[in-house]
Formats: sequence, structure tokens, C-alpha cells
Amino acid sequence: MAAPRVAKWDTQITNLPQHVAIIMDGNNRWAKARALPSTAGHKAGVDAVKAVIEMAVHYKLQALTLFAFSSENWRRPPSEVKALMSLFVYVLKREVGKLHEINIRLRVIGDIQALQPDLQRLISRGEDLTRHNTGLQLNIAANYGGQWDITCAARQAAAAVRDGLMRVEDIDESRLTNWLCLGDLPPVDLCIRTSGEQRVSNFMLWQLAYAEFIFVQTLWPEFKEQQFVDTLVEYSSRQRRFGQTTEQLLEQEPST
Repeated sequence: MAAPRVAKWDTQITNLPQHVAIIMDGNNRWAKARALPSTAGHKAGVDAVKAVIEMAVHYKLQALTLFAFSSENWRRPPSEVKALMSLFVYVLKREVGKLHEINIRLRVIGDIQALQPDLQRLISRGEDLTRHNTGLQLNIAANYGGQWDITCAARQAAAAVRDGLMRVEDIDESRLTNWLCLGDLPPVDLCIRTSGEQRVSNFMLWQLAYAEFIFVQTLWPEFKEQQFVDTLVEYSSRQRRFGQTTEQLLEQEPST
């Protein structure tokens, strides 16, 4: 991955999100439209990942979370799953060092223990290498499901009560958040889904509670720098009320 560059699509944007999550959808349809195997679509999608990471670094976002492989994706044809795992291995071997060079911290969230051993080793190696980096927090969701995430947090809360470390009545949203994947990061501000589909597909159900959603028609391999910037611009134009009214927000704005 090349160092981030200022390009012709560079746009000044105020009110940027801290944490962006992307459901990368449309690789198969992109390949099918070109009479190519599904693996070609997944490989093409890697270029879109690189483009989005470059823009996230350029705009100094705090966190970018990419939904790479859901816990439900095991139901896909075995040949496609095998190809996806091989591609994951290839990308980790090739790109982690480049991420480290530009101060990106890599984390992989999900049920990692269910992945093949060589992939687990590469994930651990990449996380260890970049652990102390202070730039973009790049999170890859692999074998991840939002319901699994909440279930794991609930089990940890139950264990803490069982061991006498806390009372049942001490469990609240803040404590449960700390046991979730990425509990140390801000909740998701903006969730993007490509390919025209309009659903969350069991992705970060807790962390998306107050996220803004933008659904775009673009297939993932075609979602590049300008498309990402366009979503940031749209996000910046929205008013986030968090349960309040517009009038209440206006009253809170500092007077000039």
C-alpha cells in the first residue's frame, strides 16, 4: 500500500465521523457481470480496500472497520470459502508491513479460533507488529457476527457475577460495551453498505445503535476514493440528534 496522497478528489470536509464501518458487498455480482469466477471479484475488492484505507488515513479518521467475512459466510460454496481464506492469507503476508510503515494499527475481530491455524498465526503476527501504532485503527471483521459479539459479552458479564466481581444490578450499557469487540473505540458514526442492499447482515449490532447509514448502488470493487469521499460529504450534511429534537440541538449551539 502506497503512502496516502493528496489527489484531485481531495475535498475539505468538516464534521467528519470518528469511526466508519463498511459492509463490503457486491464482489460476486461484479465478477458475474464480467463472466468471471467469484474469486476474481474478491481479488478486485482488495483494490477498493486499499483506496478506502488511503482516504481514511488522509482524512485522519480514528477507526475504519471492514466487514470481510461474516459467521454466516461459511454457508457459501466450499470452493469460494477456501479462495477467500487463501486471499486473506495472501493479503496479510503482503500488506501488513506496509500498514505498519504508515502507522496503522491492525485488529481482526470475530471468532478467530475457528480459522485455519496459519491464518491465525498471521493475524497474531500482524496485530503484534502494529499494536503500538497511533494512526488509523483498522479493524477487519472476519468470522464475525453481531449476535455472537453480544453473546460473548453477556457470557463475560455472567462470569463476573458468578465469580463475585460484580452484582447483576451493576451490569449496564457501559460495562457491557467494554466486553464487546472494539469496546475501547468510539461507537460507529457512519455505516456504509455497497451494492444497493439495505440491511446490516448481523454486523456490529450494538455498535451501530446510533450510526448514520448510507447505502450506495456501487458494487464494492468499484467503490474507490471518490465514492468514499462522497459518503463522507453526505455524512457531514446530516444532523445527528441522538433522541433530541432539532430545536434542542440549536439551543445547545454556542452563540456568535
